[in-house]
Amino acid sequence: MEIGIIGSGNIGSTLAGYLTKLGHQVAIANSRGPETLTDIAEKTGAKATTAEQAASAKDLVIIAIPQKAMVKLHIDILSASKAIVVDAGNYYPSRDGEITEIANGATDSEWVSKVIGHTIIKAFNNIVAPSLASKATPSGTDNRIALSVAGDNAEQKQTVMKLIDEIGFDAIDGGLLSESWRQQPGEPAYCQDLVKENLKTALQQADISKRAENLAVADEMARPYL
Repeated sequence: MEIGIIGSGNIGSTLAGYLTKLGHQVAIANSRGPETLTDIAEKTGAKATTAEQAASAKDLVIIAIPQKAMVKLHIDILSASKAIVVDAGNYYPSRDGEITEIANGATDSEWVSKVIGHTIIKAFNNIVAPSLASKATPSGTDNRIALSVAGDNAEQKQTVMKLIDEIGFDAIDGGLLSESWRQQPGEPAYCQDLVKENLKTALQQADISKRAENLAVADEMARPYL
């Protein structure tokens, strides 16, 4: 597949390495320009490029940037894309600022979809970077870590789930995009390195009445690292 990754932090660069090794054509971009990506390009085998060029990938685009940076993407950078667009980010108010739509009940994924003008699949957001980088295992391995994939397009979700399996993790269907809050900061399924059945249980244990409270606690705990 032709894949573009917008974001060269720990998640974006780790995914670039995995996907290149799987034989995909990968381009990676950040906000500072391709000239700053020489080391990452050499390490991962991905092509250093601009965000606009990464967004033009025909099959899959992965956005791995803070939510506050979403509004800095050119408004039409993805709106006309025919590719699957994956959002791997998470909303932390202390880093991203208060976003009214999310504060009023929208999931951060729904907000991202609105901002970029494109449907999205939510994935790669409920695992910490060190686990993503070091805990991939072959399909069928006991105690294999699972990731949740949420979105409204079943075919696109299956494509992303297959890719996750090839990278080295089990994948489960996390429901519609409106349900993606279940795999976001503060919820039982967030960054716990759970196996498939336990992840399914954790998603169901999420209590929407405690969503704002749980996010506030997670935000406070994460503040020193943001």
